[in-house]
Amino acid sequence: MLVARLAAILEDDQCGLAQVVAEMAAETGHVCLDQIAALTERIVALQKQMRTEALQDDKARRLQTMPGIGPITAMAVTVFAPPIKTFRRGRDVAASRRMRASGTALGLVPQQHATGGRQPSKMGRRDIGSHLVIGAISVVRAAVRRSAPAGSWLARTLEKMPRMVVAIALANRMARQVWAMLVKNEDDRDPVPAA
Repeated sequence: MLVARLAAILEDDQCGLAQVVAEMAAETGHVCLDQIAALTERIVALQKQMRTEALQDDKARRLQTMPGIGPITAMAVTVFAPPIKTFRRGRDVAASRRMRASGTALGLVPQQHATGGRQPSKMGRRDIGSHLVIGAISVVRAAVRRSAPAGSWLARTLEKMPRMVVAIALANRMARQVWAMLVKNEDDRDPVPAA
């Protein structure tokens, strides 16, 4: 009943309420557009600053030599990852766990329940694994579009498995390569081709 009355009032040209509501809606829309423009400008400035910082930092620059790792992932690894020397090998990076026992940090290997008497590492960040997976997905998509080089690990794996499984396997492989690159202070020597 009240909704019908409100609709009648809004449609009545005599009361002028429809025009007021339309003006308020337009003003609200302009406020939203102004906020979007301001936030877009700030995001672009922050992205530019991130790219600049990622090129100036030696570790981040080195990590960006690997296909699938851009400035954001490189900076996330250099800033948030635990010291790389705390891991004995690349496999430990991919299997590292979060500080709390609610799941894997990188999420790149199945959760391990049997430790063989050893205490599993509880270090790591979940967002780094997400960034690696996103980068791996982009590499897999590019390889599917442009055909990965015949005989490469990526081409052989794409022939046998679904794309998402390949992307997770590639992210795991990337985590191991990140460890090797940072421990040896080297650029990526054997990149998985993106094209």
